[in-house]
Amino acid sequence: MTQRLVNDLLVAGTGWQGFERIIERLLLARGYAAVQRVGASGDGGADVIATLHGRRWLFQVKRWRSPVGPSAVAETLAACRRYDADIPVLVGLNGFESSVHVQRSQLAASGIPLQLWSRRTLIKQAEMVPLAPPWERLSNRYELRSYQEQAVDRIMGEHIVGGRSALIVLATGLGKTVVAADFYRRYAKLRRNSKALVLAHRNELVYQLERSFWPMLPATAATGVWNGYERPSPDVLAELDIVFACVDSVAVAVNSGRALPDFNLVIVDECHHLGTSAYGTVLAELSAGDGGAFLVGMTATPWRPDGKALNQWFDSPVVDIDLVRGLREGYLSNVDYRMYTDNINWEALTRGLSRESPALSPKGINRTLFIEEWDDAVVVRLSEAWHEQSKPRGIVFCGTIDHAERMAARINALGFTRAEVIASKTGDGKVVDIPTRSRILWDFADGRTGILCAVDILNEGVDVPDVNIVVFQRVTHSRRIFVQQLGRGLRLAPGKDRVVVLDFVSDIRRFAVGLDLQDQLGRSDSLNPRVHLGSKVTFMRADIPDQPAADFLREWLGDVAAVQDAGEDAHILRYPPEVPLS
Repeated sequence: MTQRLVNDLLVAGTGWQGFERIIERLLLARGYAAVQRVGASGDGGADVIATLHGRRWLFQVKRWRSPVGPSAVAETLAACRRYDADIPVLVGLNGFESSVHVQRSQLAASGIPLQLWSRRTLIKQAEMVPLAPPWERLSNRYELRSYQEQAVDRIMGEHIVGGRSALIVLATGLGKTVVAADFYRRYAKLRRNSKALVLAHRNELVYQLERSFWPMLPATAATGVWNGYERPSPDVLAELDIVFACVDSVAVAVNSGRALPDFNLVIVDECHHLGTSAYGTVLAELSAGDGGAFLVGMTATPWRPDGKALNQWFDSPVVDIDLVRGLREGYLSNVDYRMYTDNINWEALTRGLSRESPALSPKGINRTLFIEEWDDAVVVRLSEAWHEQSKPRGIVFCGTIDHAERMAARINALGFTRAEVIASKTGDGKVVDIPTRSRILWDFADGRTGILCAVDILNEGVDVPDVNIVVFQRVTHSRRIFVQQLGRGLRLAPGKDRVVVLDFVSDIRRFAVGLDLQDQLGRSDSLNPRVHLGSKVTFMRADIPDQPAADFLREWLGDVAAVQDAGEDAHILRYPPEVPLS
C-alpha cells in the first residue's frame, strides 16, 4: 500500500484548489481541529486555517513553479495579524529562496514561529498519518451509529447478491454521507481496483461531499474534484480512487465524446434530482443501476421535485428515518422547542376576525394577528437559555442584515457572551470579504464568539461546530431551509443533552409547524420500546407555558399539516364554536 494523501502525481497534476485541499485533508488526518479552507480571490493571505492544542495555525499555500520569495512571508504574517493566528505556515510546492530561510531565523529570534513546509515536508507529514481511517483512530470525534452500520450492511447485502442499486433515506443530521462513505470503504476492500464517482447537482456540494468522505477513508484512498472550477486531466482522473463531481460537468464531457474512467460504483447525493438530462447522460454512459456500475442514492426525501417517485432507479430504501423518528429514537439531540406566543394580538383576533372577515389568508392573518418585532424580549429569553446550558453556543437566524446587527448589539450590550453577525453583505450593502467571514467562523469554532446572528449563511454549505441553542427570528416557508436551520443544533455530541430552540417567528404557518411537531413527538409508540421521550415542543408566554393558546390555535387552524404548506392567499381558518379567551 502506498501513501495517497500526498504524492508527486497528485501534487503536480492538480491545480491550486486541489493543492489547498490536499493540505486541508492532511491537517484533518493529522488531528487538527476547526480546519477550514479559505483560499479564494481576496482571502487576505490565508488559504487554510486550523487549530491544534489550543493554538491557531494559518497556512499560506503557494503552488508556484519557482521557489517562494520574501514577499510571501510578509503576506503570511499580515494574514496572521488579520486572523489573530498564533503560528504562520508558508507552504511552497517548489521550496523557498535562501532569503526566506534567513527571514525565518530572524523571526524566530523575535518570537514569531514561522514554519516553512516544502513538498518534502508535506510528504513527511503524510507519512506520519496512519493508514486506518480517522473515524477508527479518533473515536472521540467520529462514531458510526447502529442504524448507520445496519444501513451499510444492507447496502453490502444488495451488492453481494447482485442487486443493481440501493437507496438511503435519512433526514438532515442523521448522516447519509457517513453511510455512503463507509459503504465505499467496505466495497473497496471487497473489490480491488475499485473506482467510485460521487455526483451532486451543485459545485459547492461537491466540495462538501469530498470533505465528508475523508474521515471514513484510509490514507491509501486518493480523492479529487471535477466540477465547474476544476477539470482534472485524464492522467489524474485515472489515479484517483474517488472522483467527486458536478453532474453537469461530467455530462458535458460525455456529450463531447470524452471517455470516462471505469467507474464501478456511482453515488448520487440528493438523488431526488434524478431525472434531469444531465443525470440521464452520465448514468446511461456507465450503465449505473442497470447492469453496470452499482448505484447508491442519498436523499432526505424519496420524492422528486416533479412529484414522481424514484422507482425507476431504486427499490425500497435500505434505511428510512425521518426527522421525528430520529428525535423520538435518540438518533438526534433532544430538542426543547419553545414556541412563543407573546406577540399574538389576541384582542385583534377576538375583535376583528369573524366569519365575515376578509383576513382569512396567511398574509391577512399575519398582518392582523402579530405585533411588531420584540428584540428586547428575545434577548432576555436567549440570556436565560444561555445560562441553562453547561457549554452554551448559539445561532440566531434573522430576517435582514439590519435586524442581525441590532440583535448582535443587544446581546453584546447585555454582556452574557460575545455575538457577531455572519452574512454575505453588510448593512450598507458591501460584500463581506472572505477573511472577515472566515475569521468570524474561526472565532465561533474556538469559542471566542458565543453567538452568531446569521442572515443568509449557515442554512447549508458552511461547516459550523455543534450548537445547543437555536433562535428563530426569520420567517421561512421552506421546509427544507427550516430543517437545515434546525439541524444546526441536532447533532449529538459528548456532554450535550439537548438543544434549546427559541422560536419567535410571527407567522401563522410556523405555529402550525409547532403544533404538528408537538403532536408527532407526543404520539405514543407501544410497538417500539426504543422511543426516546427527551424531545418536546412547548408553547410559551414569556417564561410560562401557554397551553391554552396552543389548544386554541389547534382548534382554530384545523388541519395543521395542510396549513404548513398554505400559500399567502389561501383560506386556511376553521372557527371553533367558542373563543376560549378572556
